[in-house]
Amino acid sequence: MSSTDTAIAEVFRDSYTVVLASVAKMCRDLDLAEEAVQDALVEALRDWPTTGLPDNPPAWISTVARRRAIDRIRRRDRLVQKQQVLAGYQQVENSARTDPMTELTAFRDDRLDLIFACCHPSLATDKQIALTLRAVGGLSTREIASAFLVTEPTMAQRLVRAKNKIRDAGIPFKVPDPHELVDRLDAVLSVIYLIFNEGYFSSGAQLINEELASKALELGELLAELMPDEPEVLGLYALMLFQHSRRESRVDDAGDVVILSEQDRSRWDWEMIARARSTIDQARRTSSPGVFVLQAEIAAEHVVAQDPDWRRILERYDQLAELHPAPVLLLNRAVAVGELHGCEHGLRAIDLLSTALADYHAFHTARAYFLAQCGQLEAAVEAYERALSLAKSEPERRHLVKRLETVRAWPGRAE
Repeated sequence: MSSTDTAIAEVFRDSYTVVLASVAKMCRDLDLAEEAVQDALVEALRDWPTTGLPDNPPAWISTVARRRAIDRIRRRDRLVQKQQVLAGYQQVENSARTDPMTELTAFRDDRLDLIFACCHPSLATDKQIALTLRAVGGLSTREIASAFLVTEPTMAQRLVRAKNKIRDAGIPFKVPDPHELVDRLDAVLSVIYLIFNEGYFSSGAQLINEELASKALELGELLAELMPDEPEVLGLYALMLFQHSRRESRVDDAGDVVILSEQDRSRWDWEMIARARSTIDQARRTSSPGVFVLQAEIAAEHVVAQDPDWRRILERYDQLAELHPAPVLLLNRAVAVGELHGCEHGLRAIDLLSTALADYHAFHTARAYFLAQCGQLEAAVEAYERALSLAKSEPERRHLVKRLETVRAWPGRAE
């Protein structure tokens, strides 16, 4: 690959989401926008090696992509139905002719509009996630399919259906009105965090899907830049920073799980931790912290201090339980209860969740941990065996096998 081709590839990688958001907002058709941006790439590969890179490559790409989108609309069937749309685009096309280096002053807002379109509540969650990764994250269909353990054709169909839904339902490419923003923003944040968790708690042979987790972190950073006054946006970004800062120490050289208390803190990314602390301080200026702000504060307690302050952690979980009493969060609260007040209290809190989390391996792992602390070794072995049968990733399974063997070898256990 020539140096010019490399430069073109870098330009498109860096500006893809920005340009796509601008073109998609114009034509209100994500599939058409992607095709138009690809057309612009073809023209760049043809022209730039001869003419050199333009002064403002993203503006050049956007101008060409907008023109190609209009050309594609003209070539479509049912032109009569497109006349009203075309009339609105004519001014854009004329402007592009007279000023091909138009500055892209609205791109930042366009990217935010694109995020909310991809996470529209009329789309199923799996389609929101896939579309966000494709349109905003810039991952290929093959990469997304690999991350979610489905075939590329299956993921391609999922993406096509999602894009058609946006087009056919007339889903707007815009930030919701203030009275809708809170509910819609919650959906956006949930999608980004689901992507992060899919990468950070991978179900494959490796514990961490680095690319997927990093992409979610990039999305969180983008959202924090675009909405710097939204505490929950900052809370989510800080939470992911705290968790991702420990990525290098979560597994050992053999790829096996290393629990938090045994991790090598010198391998943590302390620059990332400092950024997380600054972000959460900014978010905490509100008097009523939300779900992600509280989770980020809990993560900070685990990361910043050598010995976590379990009383403070439990206080945060109590606040979380009032806002969002999800079973997994209540399980984490139960662990905090056990660490603060002893294994018997922890077990009682955990057992209250036995119905809701019967098929969740972490429930049985936590229960086994406190059963062993309380000297109930046979019950602990059974709980670890149940956790092992439910664990999805190989590193987690190997970790559970080690803990199971340790409990089986404890003195005093009945043979």
